[in-house]
Amino acid sequence: MALYFDVLIIGSGLAGQAAAIRLAESCKVGLISKRTLEDSASARAQGGIAAVLDNKDSIEDHIRDTFIAGAHLNDPKATRFVVENGKRAIEWLIGQGVKFTRDDTGYHLTREGGHSTRRVIHVADATGFAVQETLTGIVRRHPNITVLEDHIAIDLITGEKLGRLENRCHGAYVLDNTKDEVVTIGAPYTLIATGGAGKVYLYTTSPDTSCGDGIAMAYRAGCRVANMEFIQFHPTCLYHPQAKSFLISEAVRGEGGLLKLPDGTRFMPEHDARAELAPRDVVARAIDFEMKKRGLDCVYLDISHKPAAFLKEHFPNILAHCLGLGIDITRDPIPVVPAAHYTCGGIVTDLRARTDIPGLYAAGEASCTGLHGANRLASNSLLECLIYAEAAVKDIVSQPKPEMLKLPEWDESRVSDPDEEIVIAHNWEELRRFMWDYVGIVRTTKRLQRAQHRIRLLEKEIHDYYSNFRVCHDLIELRNLVVTADLIVRCALKRHESRGLHFSRDYPEMLEKAKNTVIGKKDRNRSQD
Repeated sequence: MALYFDVLIIGSGLAGQAAAIRLAESCKVGLISKRTLEDSASARAQGGIAAVLDNKDSIEDHIRDTFIAGAHLNDPKATRFVVENGKRAIEWLIGQGVKFTRDDTGYHLTREGGHSTRRVIHVADATGFAVQETLTGIVRRHPNITVLEDHIAIDLITGEKLGRLENRCHGAYVLDNTKDEVVTIGAPYTLIATGGAGKVYLYTTSPDTSCGDGIAMAYRAGCRVANMEFIQFHPTCLYHPQAKSFLISEAVRGEGGLLKLPDGTRFMPEHDARAELAPRDVVARAIDFEMKKRGLDCVYLDISHKPAAFLKEHFPNILAHCLGLGIDITRDPIPVVPAAHYTCGGIVTDLRARTDIPGLYAAGEASCTGLHGANRLASNSLLECLIYAEAAVKDIVSQPKPEMLKLPEWDESRVSDPDEEIVIAHNWEELRRFMWDYVGIVRTTKRLQRAQHRIRLLEKEIHDYYSNFRVCHDLIELRNLVVTADLIVRCALKRHESRGLHFSRDYPEMLEKAKNTVIGKKDRNRSQD
């Protein structure tokens, strides 16, 4: 089966849906979602969207805060490009119907870690859900958007793979999970908006869909990937046996929440002068240090000193979720632990969201624009999705439509049905556990080398499996996770310093000059630095 569109979008979070809505004004769009349109990392974002909306705030202050959080690895042009367009992006969302929380003076702005002032616009404590719900309704109703839910991309179709002289992207092979068949989708332009790679770690706030799919596919196709060592661990994931990856928003600390030991003692002032309002990498390392030093299973985030009415107004979803587990945040501290949360690196793109391959774009968490540097500033992620989705759209619609090739069907003639699917489950568990143990918040060269050795063994096993058996959803995700894990470890081994989210006991100092870690396919067989 083959389908053809003007633009193919792989991923249905904020970047994917925002691009689809803009493109649909003049193009036929195919939008792929691994699950449903409602199930994305964007929909889980609680805190809000950072933008300069207050007269007391400034573009320069937002840029400075972004640079400080990013340990000055941020790209100056990309950072200014995003921050200067922030207000316009918020106005576009309001125009689509998103109803942000208001107060007596206008839209309510909250403050989060790393920000020098209140600049985070939000919808209570469920901003991502509210934004996605609004855009999803528009996407589903638009006649120019074909939504393909329960579809997972396998690989990009490039000129190189087709034996052509040019290496343009011409679409992708996609598995339709509802019919268990591979669909060939052709398009002269493809946008990767697949999100990050949180599921490469055992403990994560990311949804099950965050397997590094787009990053792995783009790398296999020939794109450069950068700064994958910078995995942001959110400091405050709810610690409870019945809670699955539930995030306690940064805004809880922004509104006065205090981190405490089991005996009620605060510890953040001993680690950083900004205390609970320090950037995420600082807070996550502090929690990790205290837990390991004292043998704790968790620490506690206490905001019970705030009035109950205030908590019900600002954090209704967190309050309700915790209450369902027997934790009354108006009276009790919240047990929390750090968890893998955001992939700051990804596919290298320019200010138009273009990758190294003509016709292929990337936006959102799958990309590396240079905005986040070595550590993403809180609530800059949704903003980046909006800005670069628009940038990709502008570049696509400004170009003449290239030739639409008739693409070959997926070849399954030499494969058989798998008879050892348990191998996939075991490999998945092994990968996520050793990545957590060896490539976590604090790293050493020896641990990284151990992880790399295990990855090499898994790569061979998965390659043999992929070559001989019919593809399935879990195998595709596992294949992509191993590629992503390899990129994370290789980038970490190349960085001989501690900067932002990458902390190495062997290289505890930060170098004077900040440099990106960039890996291309040609680097695959080179020895590590």
